[in-house]
Amino acid sequence: MGRIINLSTIVMCHNVCSFASLHTPNLFLSVFPVGYPFALVYRWFLFHQSATVVHLFHTFSGLALATFNFGSQVCHSLLCVVIQFLLLRLMGRTVTCVLSSFIFQMIYLLMGYYYTATDEYDIKWTMPHCVLTLKLIGLALDYYDGGKEQSQMSAEQKKSALSSTPSLLEVFGFSYFYGGFLVGPQFTLLSYQKLVSREMSDVPGQPPSSVVPALKRFGLGLITLTIFTIGGVHYSDSYFLTDEFEAHPFWYKCVYILVWVKINLYKYISCWLITEGVCVLSGLGYNGKNEKGEHQWDACANVRVWLFETTPLFTGTINSFNINTNAWVARHVFKRLRFLGNKLLSQMFTLLFLAIWHGLHSGYLICFSLEFIIVNVEKQAQSLVRDSPLLASVAQSHLYPFVYVIQQLIHWLFMGYPLVPFCLFTYDKWLKVYSSIYFCGHIFFLVAFLVLPYLRKVFVPRKRGSEKKED
Repeated sequence: MGRIINLSTIVMCHNVCSFASLHTPNLFLSVFPVGYPFALVYRWFLFHQSATVVHLFHTFSGLALATFNFGSQVCHSLLCVVIQFLLLRLMGRTVTCVLSSFIFQMIYLLMGYYYTATDEYDIKWTMPHCVLTLKLIGLALDYYDGGKEQSQMSAEQKKSALSSTPSLLEVFGFSYFYGGFLVGPQFTLLSYQKLVSREMSDVPGQPPSSVVPALKRFGLGLITLTIFTIGGVHYSDSYFLTDEFEAHPFWYKCVYILVWVKINLYKYISCWLITEGVCVLSGLGYNGKNEKGEHQWDACANVRVWLFETTPLFTGTINSFNINTNAWVARHVFKRLRFLGNKLLSQMFTLLFLAIWHGLHSGYLICFSLEFIIVNVEKQAQSLVRDSPLLASVAQSHLYPFVYVIQQLIHWLFMGYPLVPFCLFTYDKWLKVYSSIYFCGHIFFLVAFLVLPYLRKVFVPRKRGSEKKED
C-alpha cells in the first residue's frame, strides 16, 4: 500500500504540541544535553543489569525530566499510564479494551487541551502528553494483536504484537523512556523490550557501537537548530499579523511564506535529530543490517534530511517528515479502517483524527484539509506527466533543471500556505493572512483540480479499444 497515509496526511503531524517552543530553559535542557548523559549511564553502568533495574532507571529518569519541566502536573501522565495498565489487565485482549483505551486517552488529552489552551504556544503538561497518548493507544492495539493467530496478522502487526501481558514496571519504563517521553519518537513496547533484553545492538550481548552515529545526528541537529535560531528571528509567526506584513506587495508575502516555512520546520527537525541521537546512543535506534550487510541506526529516525532538502514534491516532504508518527497513524488508524470499504472515507477519518489530536483550534482542520487537496492534486499532475509522452519527454530532457526550480518554488510556497493556520491557530488570525494574499492557495489548487482532467484529454493519447474478435 506504499506510504498509504500520504493521502491523509500528515504533512504534518509535526506535533506542534510536542515542540511548542525551545525558549523555555527547562525544556531546552531536557531535550538537548540531558538525554545523552542518561544514555551513557545506561551503557556504562546498567547495560548488563537485570530488567527490573533498567526499567526503574528509565522510569525515574523520565519522571525526573517530567517533574523538572512540569512539576506536580506529572500526575496526569502517571494517572494515564496506571489506568492504561489496568485496562490491559482487567479487559484483556478484547475490542472493549482497545475502544476503552482509545476513548479514555483521547478524551483526557482533549480535556487537557480545553483547560490549558491559549492563542499562543505554551509549554504545559499537554506537550509530552500528546506523544504519550499515541504510545498508550498503540500499546493497547499491539496487546490486542498479540491475541490473534499468526495468519490473521499483517506483517506490520507481527513486528509489534505483544505475546505476553506487560508488567506495570515495564509499562512505566516504556512510557517514560528519556529518549522519547518529551517529543517522541514513537516506538513500540516490543522494541523497548528488545532494548532491555540487550537485543538492540550490533555487538550481541554488549553495548552497541553507536557513539559515532549518535554524534552525527546530534551534530546535524545542532546545525539545523542554528539555522532556525538565526533565521527564526527574521521570519517569525507573529510577523504575519503586523501592519508591516499587510502593507507589503503580494509577491513579497508569498516569498516570505516560502522562506518562513523552510526555516521554521528546522525547529522540529532539530528536536527530532537530537532526540534520535539519544535513542541511537542507547541502542533503541538499532535497525539491523541493510542489503549490503551494513548496520543501520535509523529505527527511531523521524526525518530523512536529504529527502527533505531535495524533494520537489509535497509527498516527498511528507515521507521525509515525522516518519514514526506517520507510521503509527498508518498502522493504527488508516489501515484499521479497512472495514469501511472506502479508501476516501478512511483518509477523511484519519485526517479528522490527526486534526483533533493536534488540538482544538480551527487552524488544524484547515491545515489538514488543504494538505489532503494538495496531495491529491499533485498525484493527478504526476499521473498526467507519466502518461503523456510529450510531458514525460520534457521532464526527462535538458529542461528538467528549470522545471525542478519551478517545482521547488511552488512546492515550498504551498507547503507554507496550509501551515499558516496550523501555526496561527484561530480563524481571526489565519483568515487575516489568507485575505491579504487573496486565498491564492485555494484558488491555485481549485483551478488545478478542475483543469487537470481537461489537460489529460489534451496530452494523454487515447487508448485504442480492443479489436472485436471474428466469429
